[in-house]
Amino acid sequence: MEFYRKDAEDVLKTIESTENGLTKEEVNKRLEEYRYNEIKDKEKVPTWKLFLETFKDPMVIVLLIAAGVQLLLGEIVESIIIFIVLLLNSIISVVQTKKAESSLDALRDMSAPEAKVIRNGDKQTIPARELVPGDIVLLEAGDYVPADGRILESGSLKVNEGMLTGESEAVEKSTDKISEESALGDRFNMVFSSSLVVYGRGTFVVTGTAESTEIGKIANLISTAEEKQTPLQRKLDAFSKKLGIVILLLCILIFAIQAGRIWFGDANVDTGTAILEALMFSVAVAVAAIPEALSSIVTIVLSVGTNKMARQNAIIRKLPAVETLGSASVICTDKTGTLTQNKMTVTDQFIPGDQSGDLPDNPEDWKEAQKLLVNIAVLCNDSYINNEGKEVGDPTEVALINYANNNNKDYNEIRNTYKREAELPFDSDRKLMSTVHTMNGERLMLTKGGPDVMFNRASYVYWDGKEEEMSDELLQLFEQANEDFSNQALRVLAYGYKRLPEGKDQVSEEDEHDLVLVGLTAMIDPPREEVYASIEEAKKAGVRTIMITGDHKTTAQAIGRDIGLMGEDDIALTGKELDALTDEELDKKLEKISVYARVSPENKIRIVRAWQRKGKVSAMTGDGVNDAPALKQADIGVAMGSGTDVAKDSSAMILTDDNFVSIVNAVGVGRTVYDNIKKAISYLFAGNLGAIIAILYAVIFALPNPFTAIQLLFINLVNDSLPAIALGMEKREPDVMNRKPRKVDEGLFAGGTMSAIITRGVLIGIAVIISMYIGFSQSAEMGVAMAFTTLILSRTLQTFAARSNTQTAFGAGFFENKYVIGAVLFGFLLYGLTVLPFARDIFNIPPEFGWNEWLIATALAFAAVILMEVIKLIRVKIAK
Repeated sequence: MEFYRKDAEDVLKTIESTENGLTKEEVNKRLEEYRYNEIKDKEKVPTWKLFLETFKDPMVIVLLIAAGVQLLLGEIVESIIIFIVLLLNSIISVVQTKKAESSLDALRDMSAPEAKVIRNGDKQTIPARELVPGDIVLLEAGDYVPADGRILESGSLKVNEGMLTGESEAVEKSTDKISEESALGDRFNMVFSSSLVVYGRGTFVVTGTAESTEIGKIANLISTAEEKQTPLQRKLDAFSKKLGIVILLLCILIFAIQAGRIWFGDANVDTGTAILEALMFSVAVAVAAIPEALSSIVTIVLSVGTNKMARQNAIIRKLPAVETLGSASVICTDKTGTLTQNKMTVTDQFIPGDQSGDLPDNPEDWKEAQKLLVNIAVLCNDSYINNEGKEVGDPTEVALINYANNNNKDYNEIRNTYKREAELPFDSDRKLMSTVHTMNGERLMLTKGGPDVMFNRASYVYWDGKEEEMSDELLQLFEQANEDFSNQALRVLAYGYKRLPEGKDQVSEEDEHDLVLVGLTAMIDPPREEVYASIEEAKKAGVRTIMITGDHKTTAQAIGRDIGLMGEDDIALTGKELDALTDEELDKKLEKISVYARVSPENKIRIVRAWQRKGKVSAMTGDGVNDAPALKQADIGVAMGSGTDVAKDSSAMILTDDNFVSIVNAVGVGRTVYDNIKKAISYLFAGNLGAIIAILYAVIFALPNPFTAIQLLFINLVNDSLPAIALGMEKREPDVMNRKPRKVDEGLFAGGTMSAIITRGVLIGIAVIISMYIGFSQSAEMGVAMAFTTLILSRTLQTFAARSNTQTAFGAGFFENKYVIGAVLFGFLLYGLTVLPFARDIFNIPPEFGWNEWLIATALAFAAVILMEVIKLIRVKIAK
């Protein structure tokens, strides 16, 4: 029900209450109907169930089967390693999920613990959870509002509703009825649960409790918002299913062929033992083909990206968010504090007969009117800067003392020279503030306020050191200046004074007439200097920036045009205008809308979903409770470090500096992380493909197995971890922020990754087959030793080729990635252990295997890698 559109008396009648409050019987009856004023817990999935669900992944199931078979075959160490890796991945997943459940808990903690009410005509303090619709609640400065309600009385009541609207400026409350439909931020006759009273006092009647409050609705939105899988998660899930099936079929095929040959082959062979060995080899092939360390490597690479982002003021709460940022095509950002400095600043002033713009650098050169304007701005002002350098007071008044300081005039010097002798505090009805001071031997009442009010109360104008009587021409000058400033979305204040007669010690509201008008100041929360370049960089990267703000439309448009966010054909919508559109109408206009103003939490979720319907990966920024549902709904939620705990808990990333620039920087890191994950994946699968090509070749042509099971497992150990992790440390490629965002449906192996895998895998496979044949010319054991050596060395050296799909190892800077150098050297060292006398029997390396054989195998491995780099260069030249 739209209580803000009713008179206070009508609201009391509708809700069946009076100014004396409810009786005990009525309270008990309503408690049964409405329940307690608290947000209910959402039913949580048990931890054990979350843990078991992590084992549903097809690749995990295949690995569990393979590990189980190995365990039965006596390969205990290999089985335990696989089990440990899977267990760690499950624990990490469960911990992340449990952390995400804290959003509602943080929201619940924001509710006010106590409330001052009138019941049966008596004032009493009760737990806020016992409030019911119809209760009469008393408010004063410092109180948290315990429920939603309609204002009955207001004594200069001001409430900070930033956690709902996103705007830091306190809202002045009134008892007046609002005739038109209004956005949440414009309902000045209502108060909302969990907002903070910063000034004055008031009384309201409770109209909504628990889930019926605005904050309760947000809690419901959070609980129903969809948890989004990242693009990488979706692709890995899909690929895991396909890979698991292919590998299972491949292993069955290899085992069937070998078992058939054993069964129908040499009768002197121990059939049972041979078939068991064939089964063990097939399982080893499965373990070698499945990159079981892939999920761990992805996690490590994401962690590296997380550390990089942390150094750039972006704290990642959920690891996959790093990769998601890299694929973001839309950033829905707040205005205040993210695109702007969140600090009101005086940008211009108007003094009749004077040029606008900056004041002279030296205050001694100021004209009398300029001095007078600055003096009134500083003296008729309650803000100050404390001993710690912190600015205290209303943001608008803080801007005025900084106006003096920034123009080389210490505001304290002005205040120490002209002491305050009396005052008329600001009042929302008058929209004025006045203070009394003695200046140049005369007692003056200095007044500041809204331009329209000041214009109506001014009888004179201070012009060139004289007090001129107000005329239509002079008034028009002021009105035109005010209009010009307002068209630029600047906030305008007017300043004036009045001479007081001798002996008048106090002033009253009646004295605030016949003022001498001095001038105007214009202020705005200006854009951050670095935002201009970041918006442009985002455009080059194909990332669309959308401003979603609780501020007024004209202000948002002015900022949007200034920073280059709005183009000539772009439009702005208010939340009310958005509500009037159907989803189909919104989808048609979506690409043209760059600014949304005066929006509600439901509006924000709707905007995100609209972009998601178009297949765009969206990032949403926010800091208030009102942002939490949209932060959770977005593909990646970005909370401000200065924001509420609810927003932070609902987000995947937190900006410690609240700066849009950090988001754009994070997009660059995210793209680099995704590139590096693909490099690691291509490295892993190219090496595995090379081994499978050699195995299938031997199986098809009835050759001896080119590797033993223990060799395959050792190759897996050496090549499937450190080199892949080292590739995750690669620096960003030169063109990373000149590419368009990846399409949501783009395959994991797109962008040349699959061709790189096939090329490198085939070259490795050919090198191994040639090496195997050279070894077979001496003996079957030598062929196996040669194949093993060539495979492990070519897979290790392949790390250099995998560093980039467009640059050679030298083009990317051979020594730029010290981790790759270290991983390759460590791989050679581990291989060296296998040719030591005590290890040769374990790895089936005959005594005859010497330097000549090693040099041939190594030369073949180097040749394969050199050919990889040559083919890469040819592809790049053809692409150009």
